[in-house]
Amino acid sequence: MADTLRGGGEQLPLILPHDAAYGRDDFLIGSSNQAAFALIDAWPNWPSAAALLAGPVGSGKTHLAHVWQAASGAVILRASELRREQVEELARSGAVALEDAHAGFDETALFHLFNAVREAGGSLLVTSRSWPQSWGLRLPDLASRLRAATPVEILEPDDDLLRRVLVKLFADRQIDIDPAVVEFLAVRMERSVAAAQALVDRLDRASLSAGRRITRPLAASVLAEQDPAA
Repeated sequence: MADTLRGGGEQLPLILPHDAAYGRDDFLIGSSNQAAFALIDAWPNWPSAAALLAGPVGSGKTHLAHVWQAASGAVILRASELRREQVEELARSGAVALEDAHAGFDETALFHLFNAVREAGGSLLVTSRSWPQSWGLRLPDLASRLRAATPVEILEPDDDLLRRVLVKLFADRQIDIDPAVVEFLAVRMERSVAAAQALVDRLDRASLSAGRRITRPLAASVLAEQDPAA
């Protein structure tokens, strides 16, 4: 079967928006993220009122925050958006998820949020690409609250999970990918979710531009552009 979709010749790609699936059943579990998923799944029976979830970019922290939101009704916001005047209202919601704490936040506001959530009998989830030791905290009391939070880490994916991540990323774009292409990519690409996201995006664009399906030759070409030694 010919792999041409829209006729010959290179064309400008029409990039359509696509939404990642953030449901509980859409989360792909492997050895690298099993502990994080188990903690989210254990709510409300957490060891402490707050949990700290750390992992590299694209590792599933936002996905897990949305899984938790579906279970708890949590309010989700970026840590940098937290303001002191929001603290009491957020605490009354019963569950709060603060994302990307590594990017900075109002330390006093977060300290008061920890206290208000605990006093209200609620739960707080903080996500970050790094642990608090690298945040340059100036408030010792906030550092103490963070040390008391339940920590869990997401690692880079193992081989099996990386293959399943590739399939999901293509599916999020409504692309039915040949398993042979997935295998070809998985053994040659950088081993991280962030790299998988970037690679799928490049392949999608290359496919649309060339008017061709994503085949092994096209995948090889895209990989070679990224790394001539690939």
